Amino acid sequence: MLSKKFNFDELDFEAKHLNHFNFEEFEGDYLLTNDFGQYARLSPEEFKDLLEDELDEDSELYNKLWRQGFIRRDLSEYEPLTNQYRKQMASLFTGASLHIIVVTLRCNQNCIYCQASAKGMDNTDLDMDLETAKNVVDTIFETSSEHITIEFQGGEPLVNWDVVKFIVDYARKKESESNKTLEFSLVSNLSLLTEERLDFLTDRLVGICTSLDGPEEVHNTNRPYPDGNGYAETVKWIRRYKKRQKELNEKGKELTQINALVTLSKISLDYPEEIINEYLRLGFFGIHLRPLSYLGYSSGDFKDKMGYPVEDFLDFWKGAMDYIVEINKLGNTFFERGARLRLRKILLKQDPGYTDLNSPCGASIGQMLYNYDGDVYTCDEGRMVEGDIFKIGEIGKDGYEEMVASDTTQAILTGSLLDNQTCQSCVYKPYCGVCPVKNYDNYGTIFPQMKNTGWCKLQKGQFDYLFSKLEDEDYKEVFERWVRPFKDKN
Repeated sequence: MLSKKFNFDELDFEAKHLNHFNFEEFEGDYLLTNDFGQYARLSPEEFKDLLEDELDEDSELYNKLWRQGFIRRDLSEYEPLTNQYRKQMASLFTGASLHIIVVTLRCNQNCIYCQASAKGMDNTDLDMDLETAKNVVDTIFETSSEHITIEFQGGEPLVNWDVVKFIVDYARKKESESNKTLEFSLVSNLSLLTEERLDFLTDRLVGICTSLDGPEEVHNTNRPYPDGNGYAETVKWIRRYKKRQKELNEKGKELTQINALVTLSKISLDYPEEIINEYLRLGFFGIHLRPLSYLGYSSGDFKDKMGYPVEDFLDFWKGAMDYIVEINKLGNTFFERGARLRLRKILLKQDPGYTDLNSPCGASIGQMLYNYDGDVYTCDEGRMVEGDIFKIGEIGKDGYEEMVASDTTQAILTGSLLDNQTCQSCVYKPYCGVCPVKNYDNYGTIFPQMKNTGWCKLQKGQFDYLFSKLEDEDYKEVFERWVRPFKDKN
């Protein structure tokens, strides 16, 4: 049997029949990928035959590799693949669709890992005023994107409720005067929600995204709430929102969604099944198991005390994934969102719109962030770095096109293009991406040696797991179910 470590110099190598692809040894085989997003797993013997142009042209393997674009014949025959590739990259040319508005930096909770560096409730000078809010909305509607999502963040955006209401109604008015479609999302801890505010949000079709870090003890440890039980408040309003959705559904009215995100501190890693069970109990259809990013307050001393090695997170994530797959084998459809995003790229060759997995990333061209004072940043992470290095403009001074064309935008896009990084030969290049903001904050440069970064170790570990499990028919069936459309449980 051919060794998986055969000497390439000894091959009778024929390149004329091959398109470009990356490869690496993988569990005794060879994993191949190309820029079309196609992948193949070959035995050492099959890989040797491919390189030496010894595959039988009538064989199933030869024709599969040809259809996938690994074998080159008449280039005109690859039109379906190139058209698909253009669709995969279409988001690069549509303009920024996600517009994040920080209506205040004030917050009434003291989350131990706060990336936004939120401030105390007495700092009213950290609220966005109505004039700035109006100018922000006007700028947002300059985007060339036909679809706009406005996402409210903070701090806690409900602290500045009057500005949230103004932006929603003013943006709806702008929508009616344009050829664009508009969606809203409010990122909130829910503790300041009231029935009156819930009426407004559901009437205006404003979706909600909250934070739920798992069962009560874990959630309240991660997210201290000086004025009460943060877990109890969050769960109360999740249930109330879902009840409201049911009421609207029975009346045949349009619905919005409530979603939740979990952030995993060092404490959380001891509770994988309990965290997942909490999301199941509350009727969510999936969970996004996210590691700490070490921006804002979660850097420095916090990282030393409450952070964890990438390897610890991967052990947690793999165990959680195995548990989630077992849940699905019982007939449920419950996914891990990070895995689902990657599987959509691997199995469907789709761009799921997740900027962390795009090359270049979506900074400025896919999303922008508008701070409470009118400063505009490349992305959500960009405002979390000390200083204004990722600032691209100011509302009332710089126009949308000027900010998109700024030197900062060009630099961050250049720094997130995988061909400009050491990632250019990685087998996972078609499915991955990098974040220049995190690179700069963690390593002092947007061009670190990516293979030595925690980000690369994380991505490679997750992709290794997914490609390994795709060889297991039970896992593959679950993964294929995850990427198909299905209805929320709400």
